[in-house]
Amino acid sequence: MSVGANAVTTSVIPQWDRTLLFEILDNIHDVVLVLDSETTIVYANESYAKILGVPVQKVLGRRLDHIEPKAIAIEVLRTGATHSGRSYLYSVGIDIVGSTFPLYQGNRIIGCVSIFNNISEVVQLTRELQLTKGVADYLQEQLKQHEPLPLSFQEYVGKNSRLRETLVLAAKVARTDSTVLIRGESGVGKEVLARAIHNCSRRKDKPLIKVNCAAIPEALLESELFGFEDGAFTGAKKGGKFGKFELAHGGTIFLDEIGDMSVSMQAKLLRVLQEKEFERVGGTKTVKLNIRVIAATNCDLEKMIEEGTFRRDLYYRLNIVPLYLLPLRERKDDLKSLAKKFLDQFAKEAGNELTLSPQVTRVLQDYDWPGNVRELQNVLEHASIVCSGSQIEIQHLPANMISTSNKCQTSKDKPYDLKDTIAKLEKELILAALANCNNRSSAMKALGISRRAFYDKLRRYGIEKQEKTDG
Repeated sequence: MSVGANAVTTSVIPQWDRTLLFEILDNIHDVVLVLDSETTIVYANESYAKILGVPVQKVLGRRLDHIEPKAIAIEVLRTGATHSGRSYLYSVGIDIVGSTFPLYQGNRIIGCVSIFNNISEVVQLTRELQLTKGVADYLQEQLKQHEPLPLSFQEYVGKNSRLRETLVLAAKVARTDSTVLIRGESGVGKEVLARAIHNCSRRKDKPLIKVNCAAIPEALLESELFGFEDGAFTGAKKGGKFGKFELAHGGTIFLDEIGDMSVSMQAKLLRVLQEKEFERVGGTKTVKLNIRVIAATNCDLEKMIEEGTFRRDLYYRLNIVPLYLLPLRERKDDLKSLAKKFLDQFAKEAGNELTLSPQVTRVLQDYDWPGNVRELQNVLEHASIVCSGSQIEIQHLPANMISTSNKCQTSKDKPYDLKDTIAKLEKELILAALANCNNRSSAMKALGISRRAFYDKLRRYGIEKQEKTDG
């Protein structure tokens, strides 16, 4: 070490001059920035211009506290404490990493030196990696919940003319990035349609993120939508968390039950839709968004606007392409095909083919279906479990449907016609006995009537002809 020191002192360079020093500093790949005690920039090397994109002459002599008020160097000048690590330059919008240390003359701070480099690309790659992991975790959660797989428009069951008009419009808008608002009662298949739109869009290879605005408590909704930074609030997950909007970057976000969102949250959502950017809860850095928005509701938004519970400006922002899904009671021509779809699905699980008796078909057609397609699916699933054979009969339906069916049958033109009501009940019981017994003799025994009475009722109610037709 002593030899090296001597070699330096006896070098051909008698002393360090400023020209040589500046040449060395200008060949350093990191930015070198020197400030005086008033934060005035007294020196910046050539890497400053290359990395920050600002000519050196433009910043020399200017005060850093006027250019970058939150710069770490200002804090170092104030406290005298050396700083190393990552920070952010808001004036040029880049992430940096490096160190800043004070310069002393005796015990007095006369300035500081900052040496740093741009790591924005590394930060972006890290963010994308975390985002990919976040999307993977979200999709894994969805798989655990056994959510149905997305359906394309070709697989959307329904031939009703008004429904087809809605699907044709949906297929057209799917090719664009326009915001879609799906209207309709609970259970009509709004999420199925949202999935179909996403799967037919150019974003189909990116995530479809669902948010049920009614299911998330108001206090948590903002952090669920926009995410939060480390330490944003008591109990916040260490390291922060991506929100649903960020997880949907490049893809589609489906805001279900949008009518249940509070007015204050609606204002925040409106800003995100307008600006295509947001800040995480507890954060100051702006996050840019590239998403497609599909919203859905069963609420009367127009009435809510008049009542002051839904923002008119948000309504116009969402209602660019409205799609209305009919309730099942208004598209009963699709009931058979829907029933067949669900029965085929349950038949695979049961291991045998399932069909509906003519009586059950009539009950399903007469029923009002307040729960729409979802209720039909639940009714048929119930019946497929209760049914021990291959044909679903009246007694296999849920109790509320049977009682409703009986009320409908006795409340028509002759609500107090005892003879007619008994005849209908007899016919239903005979058909049920025939369906569940191995032969007619067993059916007679189960019904508790004689052979002569049994065959007389078969002829009277036209059951023999019906059996031949069904056969």
